[in-house]
Amino acid sequence: MKLALMLMLPWLAMTAVAQTGAPAEGTGAAQPMAAPDAATLQAAQTSQYIIGPGDGLHVFVWRNPELTTSVVVRPDGEISMPLVDHMVAVGKTPSQLSRDIEKVLGEFVRQPQVNVIVTTAVSTFSQVKVVGQVTKPTSLPFRKGMTVLDALLQAGGLTPFAAGNRSRIVRTEGAKRTEITVKLDRLLNKGDTQYNITLEPGDLLVVPESRF
Repeated sequence: MKLALMLMLPWLAMTAVAQTGAPAEGTGAAQPMAAPDAATLQAAQTSQYIIGPGDGLHVFVWRNPELTTSVVVRPDGEISMPLVDHMVAVGKTPSQLSRDIEKVLGEFVRQPQVNVIVTTAVSTFSQVKVVGQVTKPTSLPFRKGMTVLDALLQAGGLTPFAAGNRSRIVRTEGAKRTEITVKLDRLLNKGDTQYNITLEPGDLLVVPESRF
């Protein structure tokens, strides 16, 4: 019975928001946020989505409507909600954040059950960008385990003008910027998987134009 109730939590939370347009009055919730792109939001609901600054979250606390709220991840990477003054959200999946909130609420509420839903996925930290000679230059919600091939397929593949073997990943870590060579032609045409590199949040995949 408990398992069934836990599985229903995301549906119940989204149903409540859809019916009211906002969380229940008195929860200290933020104002309703603009509807996100459907594909982005769908990807954000995966268990591997990494939360970043600016992302909108709905924190649903089962049987405790006074604690249920909607928040935006602050630039410092934290969120605040009733009984939880400071909670780091950046770099966590929704599931990880749910468990961390449960630990704090456990000091005040008996066996709290928390479900975090990403309502607006906007953080560049949580995105991978693909630009240059691809069919559909795009920004993709990051998920753990995402590879170059995953991103490239989402971008529609290379154009006829692409210099695939001169492609690169631009990765920024703090003040350090690194460029990693990715030979996409060898990956796509010869199955050379050494170039199917695992991506990180904030990566930029650049596909240059061929030189004639």
